[in-house]
Amino acid sequence: MSPRVIHTAQALVDVVVEVPALPRRGGNVMAPPPKEYAAGAVNILLAAARQGAHCVHAGATGTGPHGDLVRAALAAEGVDVTSPVVPDLDTGICVVMLEPTAERTFVTTQAAERVITVDSLQTSEPVAGDLVCVSGYTLTGLTRDPLLEWLAGLPAGVEVVLDPGAIFAELDDDVRLRMLAMTSVWTGNAEESEALTGEGDIVSAVARAAEHLPAGAVAIVRDGPEGCAVHANGETTDLDGYPQTAVDTNGAGDTHTGVLVACRAGGTTWVEAARRANAGGAIKVTRRGPATAPTAVEIDDFLAANA
Repeated sequence: MSPRVIHTAQALVDVVVEVPALPRRGGNVMAPPPKEYAAGAVNILLAAARQGAHCVHAGATGTGPHGDLVRAALAAEGVDVTSPVVPDLDTGICVVMLEPTAERTFVTTQAAERVITVDSLQTSEPVAGDLVCVSGYTLTGLTRDPLLEWLAGLPAGVEVVLDPGAIFAELDDDVRLRMLAMTSVWTGNAEESEALTGEGDIVSAVARAAEHLPAGAVAIVRDGPEGCAVHANGETTDLDGYPQTAVDTNGAGDTHTGVLVACRAGGTTWVEAARRANAGGAIKVTRRGPATAPTAVEIDDFLAANA
């Protein structure tokens, strides 16, 4: 069986409000009716599933309409949900204020998706070759300790893929060091990687990021339309991006990560996986909604048209 993509992070419901501009403090803006989407870890899992990967959500989902929405979205794409449903508590929401520039601002609540244990994560039964995805946001609050304990007990050969998020730089030093010591793959944006390395240039940052990881680990630093840099097998590769007119950047980084890990699970080299991830992110920003990643065929067609 091919390696699986297992995600441990929070699956939420994005409540997206399109605003003409962010209100001033204490102010108000008018907006059309909000739209609700299954999002968070869902974005990455659906992006990976659309590349043909066998995907598993090991995080928690709640009892109620938001939990139902998350599970339905995953089931529709063939993603397995292994962790038992949390009773008497629904999945949380993330309020997303989307501006005409395609920039977005978030307010995230915490609910059933934060109720995890070592045993609930272990329902995913990872084996050598699987790629286990971790979000820096899970390294906070109630989810931090069970996640770190579970990761420490993973079988040899499981690849741990860390998407640090902006929160990673704010974590206690001991938490960051413990996580980095277990990380097989760092995939962060330019700002997150600069916070780790002090390097603003993505080519310089990706090589420095690898120095914070165990020997043989891989680092990827992405910079939206500028593309990404990959450090693997001791070599650094700078890959061009595919600039597009963006209508919604929410979920673009998630799409990049999902395509990346799915292609790697399918046996693609890290450099080629990152090239396809660049294309996936470029397509996604032209679509509204967070979990609107393209299929593998759509990426093939895009790359052929942009060769």
